[in-house]
Amino acid sequence: MAKAIGMIEFKTVSAGVTAADTMVKTAAVELLEAQVVCPGKYIALITGDLSAVRSAVDAAQAKNEEQFIDSFVLGNPHESIFPAIYGTTQVENVSALGIIETYDASSIIVAADEAAKTAIVDLIELRIAKGMCGKSYLYLTGEVAAVEAAIERAKSVVGPKGMYLDSSVIAHPDEQICKSIL
Repeated sequence: MAKAIGMIEFKTVSAGVTAADTMVKTAAVELLEAQVVCPGKYIALITGDLSAVRSAVDAAQAKNEEQFIDSFVLGNPHESIFPAIYGTTQVENVSALGIIETYDASSIIVAADEAAKTAIVDLIELRIAKGMCGKSYLYLTGEVAAVEAAIERAKSVVGPKGMYLDSSVIAHPDEQICKSIL
């Protein structure tokens, strides 16, 4: 069975904690992260077998639909997602810099997974709704064409849900910019 990750995002802490509890009681999943994010929203990230993660996320979403913001389930997430989330990615050279922003936490992880699977790029950082009034962003790098393709794919995935905010690609960013993000 394939490993998967899933996330729920709720407008309130009480609904989020209740949903996280529902997830871990519904199926054999491991709670990787559960926390309050700006502006007082709550996210919970789980892992496990694909069917268990899907069942857990579906149950949590159904628990309190009026407070629900978004969720996702990813089977076989790209291996670079967790280092980018936890800020442990080691990038030596930034050829081109891609930036994408979303209105929520869940969408940026889906966008990052799609971007990393679309082209040869390195995810630098995934900032999930912390200190950004609930918005999230992703930095990635690679050759200009690869970064452009990755950003376009990420936009096409989160855009239809109304969660896409903005993006840009900078070919050969100045060294001062690179130092500020690495």
